Amino acid sequence: MLYERVIRPLLFRMDAEAAHERAVRGLGFLGRVPGGPALLAAVAGAQAPGLRTTVFGLDFPNPVGLAAGFDKDCLLTPILPSLGFGFLELGSVTLRPQPGNPKPRLMRLPLEHALINRMGFPSAGAQAAARRLQSAGRAAVPVGVNIGLNADCPKAKAPEEYALVLRLLHPWADYFVVNVSCPNQTGLRDLQERLQLERILAALEAANSPRKPVLVKLSPDLADAQLPDLLGLIMRHADGVVAVNTTTSRTALSRDPGDIQGGLSGRPLRSAATAMIARIHRLTEGRLPIIGVGGVETGGDVLEKLRAGAGLVQLYTGLVYGGPGAVTRVLRELKALLRAGGFSSVAAAVGTEKA
Repeated sequence: MLYERVIRPLLFRMDAEAAHERAVRGLGFLGRVPGGPALLAAVAGAQAPGLRTTVFGLDFPNPVGLAAGFDKDCLLTPILPSLGFGFLELGSVTLRPQPGNPKPRLMRLPLEHALINRMGFPSAGAQAAARRLQSAGRAAVPVGVNIGLNADCPKAKAPEEYALVLRLLHPWADYFVVNVSCPNQTGLRDLQERLQLERILAALEAANSPRKPVLVKLSPDLADAQLPDLLGLIMRHADGVVAVNTTTSRTALSRDPGDIQGGLSGRPLRSAATAMIARIHRLTEGRLPIIGVGGVETGGDVLEKLRAGAGLVQLYTGLVYGGPGAVTRVLRELKALLRAGGFSSVAAAVGTEKA
């Protein structure tokens, strides 16, 4: 309640990106202070026994992770597990440093519990990310790296550049996500086309030694007709999907946000994200691991996505609106709901919602 009544109103008086940067600096400081992670864990109440699960060959202490976009430059791996996350997805990381799109580029829609961003992959680059991950050492939970593409990269060179980022970060990541679905970089979504994606995944396969899981992050705006071929390709050449990225659609908003360009995340995306997860689960007969993301704020939201077919779930916008205690609360609610639903484990709930 302290966050909702006192801290969030103060942060929301600031520009959204400036508030985010202040939060990153504060968490980074705590991560460097002796005893800082333990102190944050005590404040957040980050204890969630009984929610362990295994997906694409990796063990997770719980199924709720941090979505890409919060820790773009891999600064916070020592401290973020103290908030209760079962895994972290860092980035997007691009091969070369780039500033991203002009500011302002991150906007809140408080009445909708939503964000609109047009960040455009601001990144310190893969070499800086590698140095930081090496310096931080192994995180307390599995770490994924979301790979983005520099804005000046020609499409023909995209496979090579994605593979170079994977090579640079391979020693410090447990899994990788290839981001071909961000709506804020011109032409990036074209890489979801079958032939383009096939070349990218082939390049990643060649660079991925020893083999670590590679997932593809999909757009919620894909047409149903595009999914079967795309999923068949992913099943042959990758290990799973992240569903979904932000949307350019505004149909789920209860109010007109005006002409604000960018990708929408948060509560209005929840239903569309869950529907996409269910379609993927059905089309792949449950054989393709799914990380579900979009509009997660409660334990009920997590269970909804698990039952639709996701093995793991992520949040980011829910952290902005719920604060540092959000993950612990979500896990507590999830544990109670699993028990009430008669599910003996997280895995037992996956894919149980029948269409």
